[in-house]
Order: sequence, then C-alpha cells, then structure tokens
Amino acid sequence: MRKILIVGAGRSSSALVRYLLDKSEEQSLKIIIADISVENAKKLVDGHLNGEVIELDIFNEAARKSLVADSDIVISMLPARFHLEIAKDCVEFGKNLVTASYVSKELMSLDEEVKSKGLIFMNEIGVDPGLDHMSAMQIIDRIKAKGGKMLLFESFTGGLIAPESDDNLWNYKFTWNPRNVVVAGQGGVAKFIQEGKYKYIPYHKLFRRTEFLSIEGYGRFEALANRDSLSYRDIYGLEDALTLYRGTIRRVGFSRAWNIFVQLGLTDDSYIMEGSEFLSYREFINSFLPYKPYDSVELKLRHYLKIDQDDVIWDKLLELDLFSAEKIIGLKDATPAQILQHILMESWSLKEKDKDMIIMYHIFGYEIDGKKKQIESNMVVIGEDQTYTAMAKTVGLPVAIATLAILNGKIKTPGVQRPISKEVYDSILMELKEYGIKFNEKEVDYLGYNPLSLGA
Repeated sequence: MRKILIVGAGRSSSALVRYLLDKSEEQSLKIIIADISVENAKKLVDGHLNGEVIELDIFNEAARKSLVADSDIVISMLPARFHLEIAKDCVEFGKNLVTASYVSKELMSLDEEVKSKGLIFMNEIGVDPGLDHMSAMQIIDRIKAKGGKMLLFESFTGGLIAPESDDNLWNYKFTWNPRNVVVAGQGGVAKFIQEGKYKYIPYHKLFRRTEFLSIEGYGRFEALANRDSLSYRDIYGLEDALTLYRGTIRRVGFSRAWNIFVQLGLTDDSYIMEGSEFLSYREFINSFLPYKPYDSVELKLRHYLKIDQDDVIWDKLLELDLFSAEKIIGLKDATPAQILQHILMESWSLKEKDKDMIIMYHIFGYEIDGKKKQIESNMVVIGEDQTYTAMAKTVGLPVAIATLAILNGKIKTPGVQRPISKEVYDSILMELKEYGIKFNEKEVDYLGYNPLSLGA
C-alpha cells in the first residue's frame, strides 16, 4: 500500500483524514498520522484498518526522518514555523510535500534543489491561502484567454459564525485561532491600489476604513484591508490592474466596535502588565483610562472615546462583562492582547452545537473588445459540527485532493509552488463541488472600485 504521512493532527486535519481514509481502499492507501499528542488523531482514525497513529516529537530527528523516508508523500499540518525541517527531510529522501501554509523565504530557498530532484512541494493549498488562489486564477486565466485585460481584482475571506449559531451582539465567535483575531493587522501597514493610486492604512485607522458587500441569502458584510495586497500582482499576473485589494470579512458593525479596543490599547502585545493575574476585568479596562477618582469606569470610557449611552457599541461592550469587578484575569505576566483574548474567549467560544461559516467573495473587473465588464464570484460553506467545521473542510479537503493528485501523477510540474496553474486548480475545484465547496458566479455592470468603500 502507498503510505501518506500526515504530520500534525490539529483542528484542520479532520476533513483531510476522513477524505483519505474514505479513498484508502480504492486507492490502496495507508494513512499514518504523527503527532506529539495522539488523542485527537485516534478519534479521527476511529479504528479504521488503513489508518495508523504514531506519537512523534518533531524535534526527534531520527524518528522524524525514519517516518519521512518510509512514506510515499508527506503532508505537514504543523504550524508554519516547523515546515522547514520536514521539507529538508523530504528533499533528502526524495519525497513530495504538501502544506496549507504560506511559502516562506526559507522554503523557497529549496526550490532549485526540489526541481533538480523532480519533486513537488505544494504549499498554500488550504482556504486562504488556497481556495482564494485557485478560484481567482481560474477566472483570471479565463478572462485573459478570451483576450480580456484585467482592470480590477478585489478578494475577501472571512471565518465567521453560521447564521443559526449567531447569538451575540458582535455577530462573531472564534472559529479559529483567537490570538490571530486579536492581533490582526499589527506590525505593518495595509497596502493596496485603488484606481491606479497607491493607498496605505496604518493600524490605528484600519478598523474605520471598510468596504461593504452583500451575498444573496446571507445579507450584508463589511471587509477591512489585509496587510499587503500588492504582493499578489506578481503571483496573479495583475501588474497592469488599476485596483487590487484583499480583505477580511466581518458582519457590519464589528469593525467600528473592535476599534474601541484598538484605540484603548487592548490589542497591544508588546509589553507585560504588572500584577495582571490579580486584575479584575474592571481594573484592566481602568488601567487604560485617565485618573479621575470620582468618575466611574463606564463614564470615563464613554467620555474618553465619545460613545453615546444609546450607541449599540456600548451594548456590545456591556455584553462582554468588561466592567465586572468580580471576574479576575488570572493570567500571570500577560500582555494586554493576551488579557483581551482571555476575556473574549469567555463570550466568543463556540458552544457544543454551534456551526461555523467560511465566506469568500471575489470581484473581477476587465476590458474586452472595448467594453468594461465585471464578474462577482462567492462561496459560502457551513460546518457540519465541532469536528468537521467549515474551516476544517475548506483547509483539509484541498490539501487531501492535491495530495492524491500528486501521488497519482495528475500534478507533475516540480518545484516549490502555489496552486495557481490550470494543472492544479481545475481538477481540485471540480472535485470540491462534490463536497459543497463551490463558487456562484454572475456578471454585473462594471463599477470600478467599490463605491461604498471608505478607503478611496
């Protein structure tokens, strides 16, 4: 039997493992899952005869190399910082590699050696990055093949709570890594092009510069700019496009409320708060407000950030119990961002029967035969349960399908790469439709940049 080694069995691995085990008989596959914690992996395999779970510390070089050498292809579902050692092992033993993570400079430095050995290192084959690449390039290549010239590309993705599980005023819950949500947008400036003009949004303004979009059957959403949209000019071949903008989707109103945290300094992860373990929620908030001993914390906050008492933002803050004098942080040597995450997880963690939702939305503007046209394309995926979430499906299934395509010789081009070629995206997108992951596409009047944007 052909051996597929999966290193890492986190939350995104469930749909990946299920797909490969379902295919294991007809494809003659043995699925080996290696992780330092084997409990989740055992649940995913659930006694399947073609599944095997092995305890592995990836820093155990001998054990790691032995597993890689004995496999036919390797999937790394580890955090991105650990991919390089796996990749070096794959080069050493001549094994193809698949990951859902961004291509790092260190990984790209292996490209020449990977090509010389005829190996395929497929990266960025999850949801974002992954499905965004494939769904965008399929339409961009189609437009160019007809003689069209790309003028505009906007792309948005969001991990959200499904409508049936949306039960708080923020219309949001943590469906993935909470830390990434709390520190999103920091460490740089959002850069994009709008109607031929370079635009920049610093972090302290990011959550007040949003675009709006509507998806039939799901209502209105807002999107805030990702850190660097400009890098996608070369990746997608959009050097001549006048507008290029990528963003993150939230429900309307989220960003304006989140901006309160930013302006207070609660998302800062650069320093430790003294005595953080003893602070109440109320004392935590008060730490960032002016010293006025005769005013309440609530009054100081409303005055400081000019929040009216009947503003829905105030109701959102109250819902989080931010002003509780009884609730204690309990985190030693914590940063403001870590404390905020701790507080939010109390209100925004998924309940047992909650379902998540992934939304992806693209806008393509182009010119052909002297006429300007525009295409809108969107995808909505709802999770099944807490194991087979929408996030796990949209990350794991593209990884699984690509792995089998490489193993079966359907993907042949060697090198360290992304899924941006027709050889890769066509068959994967076609098969994903069988699992409910599909894009709805329509042609609309050409509008140029989004007229509802606040970023012009």
